[in-house]
Amino acid sequence: MIPAVAAIGLRHPHLPGLAAEPAGAPLCAPWVEVHSENFLCAGGPRLAMLDAVAARYPLSCHGVGLSLGSAEGLSREHLARLKTLFSRVKPALISEHLSWSVTGGIYLNDLLPLPYTEETLGVVSRNVDAAQQAFGARILVENPSAYLNFPASTMSEVAFLRRLVKNTGCGLLLDVNNVYVSATNNAFAARAYLEDFPGEAVGEIHLAGHSVVPEDGGTVLVDTHSTHVCGEVWAHYESVIARVGPRPTLIEWDLEIPALEVLLAEAARAQAVMDARAAIRVA
Repeated sequence: MIPAVAAIGLRHPHLPGLAAEPAGAPLCAPWVEVHSENFLCAGGPRLAMLDAVAARYPLSCHGVGLSLGSAEGLSREHLARLKTLFSRVKPALISEHLSWSVTGGIYLNDLLPLPYTEETLGVVSRNVDAAQQAFGARILVENPSAYLNFPASTMSEVAFLRRLVKNTGCGLLLDVNNVYVSATNNAFAARAYLEDFPGEAVGEIHLAGHSVVPEDGGTVLVDTHSTHVCGEVWAHYESVIARVGPRPTLIEWDLEIPALEVLLAEAARAQAVMDARAAIRVA
């Protein structure tokens, strides 16, 4: 099982080092998370390194290509490849995004948004059910970063996620940076969103950095995972932990990846937030 402590996303620059650690050496992090699609291969050095890491570290597998919002359903081939990987490395957590990215067998290389309607809820619920049946495990569904709103939406994102949990028994991956990005881009209150989020369903939390991009005389926040977690996101994270208690928390950093020590320092800051909250509860 993955404990309710802070850890890091394991990216390729740091994979060889962790894979080469001798048996019995201290773990550099209490658990790690990988992107599932980076390891959908039949063999080779990359998969061998993941085997070595999975033998020592509790593992979370985070998907980016399942396309839970695809109206045509999930790819049986992709499900089978993921199932093979999960059977091999036995992750304690499996997660995916609330988005779509596949049509007609073509992968669009992006996490595209969905309108929050009854029809969409039916599609995503069926796909989550199919994934959970294929994997024989509960999955966590992550709230997206949003750059627009759909006029067709008939419910809020939080209401959609709450009903998805009720329909399927899935859990949720709360990405606090995504909430801040979406709230800033679409002019809603991040704090109100987080206070309404179903904390009892949160199985993991993500923290990441974003970029501020000029756009039409203003700015847009883009969820690039390319820098440190900002002060506002740290403040929101503290409020989340105060409300729901410690949860497995991951530092995501996917572009301009720094030295391992930088990631571990970010994770240590998240751990300090959880430790402080635990101390208050004990007192």
